[in-house]
Amino acid sequence: MRLGRIERGDAAPIPQVWAADRWWSRMRGLLARPPLAADGSQALLITPCASVHTIGMRYPLDLVYLDRTGMVVGWREHVAPWRLSACRGAAATVEFHGGALARLHPRQGERWQWRSARELPHEGGQA
Repeated sequence: MRLGRIERGDAAPIPQVWAADRWWSRMRGLLARPPLAADGSQALLITPCASVHTIGMRYPLDLVYLDRTGMVVGWREHVAPWRLSACRGAAATVEFHGGALARLHPRQGERWQWRSARELPHEGGQA
């Protein structure tokens, strides 16, 4: 999986987002991985993906569904383990630790864009 971040227009970015865009990484998802940060600073972007399951998860997930242009078309909060969730019109799903959306406040129609860590300017004082 590739690491990057999600930029959200004028809202604070989501700084640590892994992109699952190959069949194996999409199938594995978050299974057998350390839990995502509960503060919403970490996420998994699954593309293409209009539905997810939480079979085998040890904690609930918050989900944001994006259309093919990156526009938020829906979200679900606190999807418990061993459940299914889908959203009509979704082309990608962003998975967060349950409770994260209470801090992130997604908005219908807001554009989210994933950017690879390689595309981002280096931060930390070096030019």
